[in-house]
Amino acid sequence: MAPRNSAQVATARAARSWPVRPAPSSRLIAAVATTSAARPSAGSTVRAAAAGQAMLAPTVTRRLIEAFARRPPETSPAPSRLASLTAREREVLVLLARGASNGEIAATLFVSEATVKTHVGNVLAKLGLRDRVQAVILAYETGIVVPGDPPG
Repeated sequence: MAPRNSAQVATARAARSWPVRPAPSSRLIAAVATTSAARPSAGSTVRAAAAGQAMLAPTVTRRLIEAFARRPPETSPAPSRLASLTAREREVLVLLARGASNGEIAATLFVSEATVKTHVGNVLAKLGLRDRVQAVILAYETGIVVPGDPPG
């Protein structure tokens, strides 16, 4: 079905060039539920945009669902890789991911910096990582550290 008004035409044209980014399925379901209702008028579309709300044309929603369905499943490290870490190594990984230096980790865990360096080296070796940056990324991707969670 063709768009009815100029706002919908613009939305449909822009939708063809919009990049589709990964989104959790619960958000996708909510988007589908809110956009599958009857088409809004140009006035309600403008009012919604002014209020900071999103209005998606059904063609945009369909493209979003199709792109989401084509995405390969998200991969995360095998649990066995993470299971290879000791409890202390996991603690070090969490502190490392939160941006703590070796000295800060040592003070928090009441160990020497040399011990922290050993733990960091073990974490990198066991998880097959090249450096601390990759360890931080892995910690966030696996959910060991969640953005916005307070330390501790």
